Amino acid sequence: MLNKKALIGTLMLAGSLSALAQSSINSPYTRYGLGELSDRGFANNAAMGGIGYALRNSGHINMLNPASFTAVDSLSFMFDVGMSLKSSNFQENGIKNNAKNSSFDYIAMQFRLHPRLGMAIAFTPYSTLGYNFTTTQPVEGAEDVTATNLFYGDGGLQQITGGLGFKVLNNLSIGVNAGYIYGTLQYQSTKGFSASSDQTNVYNNIKVNSYVADFGLQYTQKINKSDKLTLGLVYGLGHTLNSTDTRGIQVTDNSSYSSVNEHVINDSYGIPHTFGAGLAYNHAQSLTFGVDYSLEKWSKVKYENSTDAYNDRSKIAAGVEYLPNPIGRSYLKRIRYRAGGYYKSSYLKLPQCDGPSEYGISAGFGLPLQLFQRNTILNVTGQYVHVTPSVPNMLSENRFVIKIGLTFNEHWFMKWKVN
Repeated sequence: MLNKKALIGTLMLAGSLSALAQSSINSPYTRYGLGELSDRGFANNAAMGGIGYALRNSGHINMLNPASFTAVDSLSFMFDVGMSLKSSNFQENGIKNNAKNSSFDYIAMQFRLHPRLGMAIAFTPYSTLGYNFTTTQPVEGAEDVTATNLFYGDGGLQQITGGLGFKVLNNLSIGVNAGYIYGTLQYQSTKGFSASSDQTNVYNNIKVNSYVADFGLQYTQKINKSDKLTLGLVYGLGHTLNSTDTRGIQVTDNSSYSSVNEHVINDSYGIPHTFGAGLAYNHAQSLTFGVDYSLEKWSKVKYENSTDAYNDRSKIAAGVEYLPNPIGRSYLKRIRYRAGGYYKSSYLKLPQCDGPSEYGISAGFGLPLQLFQRNTILNVTGQYVHVTPSVPNMLSENRFVIKIGLTFNEHWFMKWKVN
C-alpha cells in the first residue's frame, strides 16, 4: 500500500512540475528544430561528463541504461529529484547579453521487484524551447521608416517513463524503458513598421502526444578480486511522433485581429534512432572511470514533413568518480569526488550553415547526509559549457550551470527483528 501511495504521489508531483521545464532556457538557437535536447542523466552523471551507459551503482538511479536497474539493493527504495541554475553569456559581433534561468530537471524512483528484476519510474524533459529577441532594419526606399521583427518561442517536450531491468546472468543484465512523451512548442514571429500600427504575426504551435522506448544491456567482467570492467549498450527507438501542427497568420492594427490561412498538419515531426556504447572500469568500489559514445540519426527524421532538415548528432564523454572510504570515520573520506567532460555536435541545420557544436567540463561532489533516518546523498555539480558556432561572427554562448540533486535511499524492505 505504501508503494502505491509513493507511485501516485510521484506522478502527481511530476505533472505539477512539468510547467517549470518549459521556461528553463533562453537561447536563440532553440528557434530551430525541437529546441535544446535534454540529457537524461542526473546530477551525479552530469558531474562525470554525462556518462552512464556502463555505470552500475546501488546508490543512484541511472536512467541512461535501463539494464542498470538490476544494481539496486534488495532492501532499498530510492527517490531522486534534481534542479539546475543557469547563467548564460551570449556574444555576437561584439554585442553581449546575459540570461539567468532555473529549471526542474527530473524526478524518479527505483526499487527491486524480484532478486533479478529492478524497476524505475521517472519524469524528465526531452527538449526545451525558449527565446525572445528582436531585429530592426531600415526599409529600402522609405526614409526614416524601419521594420522591426520580434521572434518569440516557448514550451518543451517532457516524458514520463517506466523501466524494467532483468538480470539474465550474474554478470549480464538487460532492460527496457517505455513511456509517454508530450508537450507544446510555440513559435511566433511578428513584423511591424515604425510608420504604421499594423503588425503581422506568423505563428506555429506544435502539440505532441506520443510514445518513447529504449533498450539497454550491461555486461560485467571481473579482472581480479578488486577490479572489474563493464560494457554498456543502448538503443533508442526512432519514429514519427503523433502530433498536430497548427499554423496561421494574424494581422492586427492593435485593436482587432484577423486569422488568415490557418491550417493543421498532422504527424509531421519525429525523433531519431539512437545508438550508444559505454565502458566503465571500477576498482575496489572506490574508483570508477568511464567513457561513453552516442550517435543520434537525426538526418532521417521528419521535420515539417521533410527529411533533410537535420544532421546526425554524436557525443563523446568521459568521467571519473573517487570515493576514498564509504565507511570511514572522516566525513571527507565518505564524499564522492567527480569530474568529467564531453563534446557533442549539433543536430540542427540553420538557414545558411550547420548548428553550433558544444563542449563542457564539470566537477562535483556526492555529499552523504543523514536526513529523517534515511541514507541521503546531496549531489552538487558545477558545469562550464561553451557553444561554438559553425561559422565566424555568429552567436556564441558561455554557460555556467549548477546542478543540485537529492537522492533518498530508504530501507523499505528490511525485515526488523524484535528481541
